[in-house]
Amino acid sequence: MSIKEKIGVHVPEVLLPAKRIDPHKWAVIACDQFTSQPEYWEKVAETVGDAPSTFHLILPEAWLHSPDVKDRIRQTQQAMQDYLDTGVLEAHHGFVFVERQIGDKTQSGLVVALDLDQYDYNKGSQTLIRATEGTILDRIPPRMDVRRDALLETPHILVLYDDPEGVVLSEILAHKEVLPLAYDFELMAGSGHLEGRLVEHAGLIDSVINGLASLIEPAAYMQKYDLPNADSPLLFAMGDGNHSLATAKAIWEELKPHVGSDHPSRYALVELVNLHDPSLCFEPIHRVLFDPGEDFLTAMEVYFAEKVSFHPAADMPTLVAEVVKSTPAVQRFGMIQPDAYTLVELDHPAHDLTAGSLQQFLDLYLKSHPDTKIDYVHGDETVDDLGRKPGNIGFFLPPISKNSFFRSVIVDGALPRKTFSMNHAKDKRFYMECRRIKP
Repeated sequence: MSIKEKIGVHVPEVLLPAKRIDPHKWAVIACDQFTSQPEYWEKVAETVGDAPSTFHLILPEAWLHSPDVKDRIRQTQQAMQDYLDTGVLEAHHGFVFVERQIGDKTQSGLVVALDLDQYDYNKGSQTLIRATEGTILDRIPPRMDVRRDALLETPHILVLYDDPEGVVLSEILAHKEVLPLAYDFELMAGSGHLEGRLVEHAGLIDSVINGLASLIEPAAYMQKYDLPNADSPLLFAMGDGNHSLATAKAIWEELKPHVGSDHPSRYALVELVNLHDPSLCFEPIHRVLFDPGEDFLTAMEVYFAEKVSFHPAADMPTLVAEVVKSTPAVQRFGMIQPDAYTLVELDHPAHDLTAGSLQQFLDLYLKSHPDTKIDYVHGDETVDDLGRKPGNIGFFLPPISKNSFFRSVIVDGALPRKTFSMNHAKDKRFYMECRRIKP
């Protein structure tokens, strides 16, 4: 078995838009963003028009449950065939080194393919590639409908590796200026600049593979995470796009008995990002309830009992300032209603994370109130805007620390679902690269 196989990395044939294609219209943001703001996607549709674009290859989740969803899926699959037939896409064998403007910082990543046989999203997984938060299983089947008959994949998945010394990308960074430029342009909707360079040289590819393998060398691994053994090392932890990778895994397990192991669907295209990249900021994922019952506050008081207390806040900035003072002993989150801002405190809660404490209650409440719906949203302004609309309640959560992130996943398993996100909604990965997932 080669080192690549041992660490679950595959060198892909990446498909990129031909030079004649306008990259500004080609690249669009991850489909799971702005799900409660369809106006964003309407603006994307207006910007793209009929031009070749990944917008025509994906199904924005804002429309995942629309009445015409089957027609939309068929249209994406037809667009894939059309782009393959008409030379819209050109093949390149190797990795892609990506630099993305995130605020005033630049995020460095590497597009590779990962072996789905080395990934398990289930609780208690001990695979090389693991989920970092609970996977919502009922979100997978509708996404399988989108991927099942697709010819192409295009990733918004970000996967983390823990490389404080920066060994994985060291040789690529040293030779960056001589790498062939694949794309260099401004993203739509004020989402910054994107540049990609082809990594096709065997020596540079080997330097990446060896660098990744060194991160799970047994002695160093045990010392790094203060562990008694390195029997089941964690090399790759999900950052963004967990449900997309879980969908790819589910489709592969569905196909495997019929096609054998040598099939393109065994792999999934992702972008690897160093946990210690200076641009990387762990953002909380907030919650919004739609149409909660009149008994909601009473139900919260009964559930948390003597552990909960409520404190009025003057405005959103005041609420945010108080919430970030959360400690393990006293967890804090904000509650946003049309006529009030409220700081909620939980004294010595049962769960280690604020998101976990709140989610346990929300899950119980939603189970007994089927007419109440929930959405998971990114950004302070979004949760504030949605929470203040009549009939809604927003919940503003504090961020989590990334310093002990990998060890937490190794020792405790996946975090509660929708605990964190990396950076703000507009900074999420844009679709750019494609790969065939059918022969």
